[in-house]
Amino acid sequence: MASASESELGKLLGSWGEAFDGLQVLIVTYAFSVIGAILILVIGWTISRLMGRWVRTLLTRTHRVDPTVVGFFSVFVRYAVLVVVVIMVLGQFGVQTASIITALGAAGLAIGLALQGTLQNIAAGIMLLVLRPFRVGEYIDADGISGTIQQIGLFATELKTLDGLYRMAPNSQLWNVPVTNYSRLPERRHDLVIGIGYEDDIDKAQSVMLELAKADDRVLSDPEPWAYVSELGDSAVAVTLRYWTKSEDWWTTSREMTKAAKLAFDKNGISIPYPQVTYSGSLSLDREGESA
Repeated sequence: MASASESELGKLLGSWGEAFDGLQVLIVTYAFSVIGAILILVIGWTISRLMGRWVRTLLTRTHRVDPTVVGFFSVFVRYAVLVVVVIMVLGQFGVQTASIITALGAAGLAIGLALQGTLQNIAAGIMLLVLRPFRVGEYIDADGISGTIQQIGLFATELKTLDGLYRMAPNSQLWNVPVTNYSRLPERRHDLVIGIGYEDDIDKAQSVMLELAKADDRVLSDPEPWAYVSELGDSAVAVTLRYWTKSEDWWTTSREMTKAAKLAFDKNGISIPYPQVTYSGSLSLDREGESA
């Protein structure tokens, strides 16, 4: 009886010993995995912060890149590194990382399809901020979307129209169309076209227009103003004054020059005819009110 009990006790102690040995092996194995995971996390966290700072510093030195893009890219790079670090940590514990990467890819594809329009605006916003076809304070026209730029965001651009209205345009609509920037270049040309009568002195009209241009300090001397006959119309001879101003002076100069030309022409006896129709003979009406 005693021998049987001792035999059962020996088997029990033996199984406990095997379990303890297995537990020791398991603890040692996972201890190394835990230590490796902690090291990967610490090193990965440090690298992500350094990469984010490096990207921010690199883009900041490039003055063409907008601060919004700098912050976006620095944060994106940092979290991209952290995602790789998390996958490496899971691999330390025997998790099949290939399935995780596949799941992340499928999730990213689904999110991309669901937010296709939003992602398109973000991509267009990044390109607008990097390539800078327009900046804050510049007046543009992009396929009918016109106004002074107030703010350029990752999703949309804010504008102020000439009549003081607020307008927000999706970035994709500003990126996929030709953009005319009226403020980018320092100088701008204006062609002032005025029709005079066929009986008026063309040389005198040209001389009067050139004198107006040379008398205005806002008109640039280089390129030199030029007056010429641009068209022989049905009822008038079109005389054009071509001159250049600084971009910020173009609007007021063009309006004031038009008024000054009219006053100068009146003073010098130069007529500005309007379209007329001359009938020969008499015009009569029949009973139905139609011309006979």
